[in-house]
Amino acid sequence: MNYRDSTAKLAGYRHQIEEIRHRMREVQASIEPEQVQDYTFATPDGSVRLSELFAGKRDLIVIHNMGASCPYCTLWADGFNGVYPHLADRASFVVSSPDAPDAQARFATSRGWRFPMVSHQGSSFAADMGYVGKEGGALPGVSVFRREADTILRVADTGFHPRDDFCLVWHLFDLLQDGAAGWNAQFSYI
Repeated sequence: MNYRDSTAKLAGYRHQIEEIRHRMREVQASIEPEQVQDYTFATPDGSVRLSELFAGKRDLIVIHNMGASCPYCTLWADGFNGVYPHLADRASFVVSSPDAPDAQARFATSRGWRFPMVSHQGSSFAADMGYVGKEGGALPGVSVFRREADTILRVADTGFHPRDDFCLVWHLFDLLQDGAAGWNAQFSYI
């Protein structure tokens, strides 16, 4: 298929995706939220409760990160770091992992991450949200919460995986002639 015909066909597919995303947004807006407890997390400065992570905002985005051992979670977090000021203008944004707070702080500093991090180590938070696998390991994803007075509601969540909507590199790789061509995330490319 020639270039112009191919790009026209791809534009049609992108339009279909846009329409599906619009329908998904409508369903998302109609979801009956689930109430969650006010979990406690660890930080280098001590304990913090889920309710405190809202930091005066009504909405909170919590990233379920597998920790410093996962190059793919690091890839996603590197991307969130770039858009963190934009996200934080609309909602509070926090990354949670099972790593101890001091390990999180060291790793975040090494990556230049600006967003806040909390440790759910020793808490049932990740498991209760559905982000612990059958063998007990952490799973990646995002949960979104809304605060209504003293009540915390989970209004959305979804897992992360290569080619999802939350990591830009895969969509740019899709534009390359050979796609991702077996590319794998690494902590460093030097």
